Amino acid sequence: MTTLATALAVTLVTVASLVVGAAGLRLSRTTSDFYVASRAVGPALNASAISGEYLSAASFLGVAGLVLLHGVDMLWYPVGYTAGYLLLLVFVAAPLRRSRAYTVPDFAEFRLESLGARQLATVLVVAIGMLYVVPQFQGAGLTLTTLTGAPTWLGAVIVALTVLANVVAGGMRSITLSQAFQYWLKLFALLLPVFFLLPHAGHHRAAHWDASSWAEPLQGRYALYLTYSIIVATFLGAMGLPHVVVRFYTNRDGRAARRTTVAVLCLLGIFYLLPTVYGVLGRMYAPDLIAHGRTDSVVLELPGRLLHGPLSDLLTALLGAGAFAAFLSTTSGLIISVGGVVAQDLARHRLGPVAAFRLSVTAATAVTLALAVAAAGVAVAHAVELAFAVAASTLCPLLVLGIWWRGLTSPGAVAGMLAGGVASGSAVLAVMLGATPGGWWGAVVNQPALCTVPLGFATMIVGSLLTSSRRPTHVARTMVRLHAPDELELDRGSYHPETARHSSY
Repeated sequence: MTTLATALAVTLVTVASLVVGAAGLRLSRTTSDFYVASRAVGPALNASAISGEYLSAASFLGVAGLVLLHGVDMLWYPVGYTAGYLLLLVFVAAPLRRSRAYTVPDFAEFRLESLGARQLATVLVVAIGMLYVVPQFQGAGLTLTTLTGAPTWLGAVIVALTVLANVVAGGMRSITLSQAFQYWLKLFALLLPVFFLLPHAGHHRAAHWDASSWAEPLQGRYALYLTYSIIVATFLGAMGLPHVVVRFYTNRDGRAARRTTVAVLCLLGIFYLLPTVYGVLGRMYAPDLIAHGRTDSVVLELPGRLLHGPLSDLLTALLGAGAFAAFLSTTSGLIISVGGVVAQDLARHRLGPVAAFRLSVTAATAVTLALAVAAAGVAVAHAVELAFAVAASTLCPLLVLGIWWRGLTSPGAVAGMLAGGVASGSAVLAVMLGATPGGWWGAVVNQPALCTVPLGFATMIVGSLLTSSRRPTHVARTMVRLHAPDELELDRGSYHPETARHSSY
């Protein structure tokens, strides 16, 4: 019964996502529609879409699994994921929208007036996007295997094909509607079972567990370093995630971008209360998942542990549908951000913008799917946190310094992105290959952000000071554009991405 209900639920959420996305297909006609939904998405819809996109496999499954496994220290994950948007609101949202760029590489070229900086930003967007997509595909495989016994590759393939259908057909307009729908589905899928699980939890005997070590923060070796590294990665990583940043280009103006971010903070705060509840219940009633290495499945398995009969089957199926909504929404945003930069920088001049976009999205999905099927298993939330670490070490310094410091130069920015990218990327590679060293270096490799983020910022600042004679020619005009009130119309004849890179659009 559980297998049948889950299969039906996954089918329904997949079909519903395609149907909702089809509404955007009717409106997608221009290149701007495909890339940024013609910059016409209102704050309420955009906030729901951003929340749907941001709440990935790590949020739906991984946070509860980490709380189950490691205890209260892991609460910094949901806190950091949410607080990252507060920093986005303060430092990035409105100025980034005023740049009128389509992508992060567009902003790099606009601000630094450098093709080299743009090309390096393109490489980083692709790398971060793929690093983030892989755990989405792995989470889809885990969900379908846990609930139906299907092979792990099948869930990844279903997500990949559904995302391709939406993104290739209608671009940003299609996935905006789908992601907004998927946020509310995910929230409902986690919230409804809690109303049944909590009352029944009192009727079941909890397994014996040492609450003192699990509930006491900063236990274990290097706990203080690991905690602060998680905080740095999650607080700053959101500013460098390409699928998050691109969303602010879809707002009408800077004021709408700020209102969107405030709404996102509210929606994320509500959602992240729920995985914590599942993690605590899992520690009480499903601690055996730790020994079996299946902590990421605790959300999916709890209804079967505490409930029986059709109710258990239906709630498990609902959670499976919510999990698939998480994979679909996040993967859609990542694929469109990766495909967008690849289309502009590698294929646009040969195929035309829309055809290049569709081809690039297809290629990015195929390559990432192959990586996900072949990759060794890494905890879902930890894999996503590593993507945050790379983003915080590379694109975050570029955006923060590029927006707020007129002294940033192209050589300094390139040096900083290379330093932060090589350092954090090496750590990620070591973790993915299972080559993590022991002792202090093992802690640094597992959580590199506390070392690599300051390295990225410091290298950019020092490199820019050493090359101060190479400041961009139009930096004064650029800074005025980024920080002027939305009501002030500026001269549009100056250098900026829509004239420099998109004149054919």
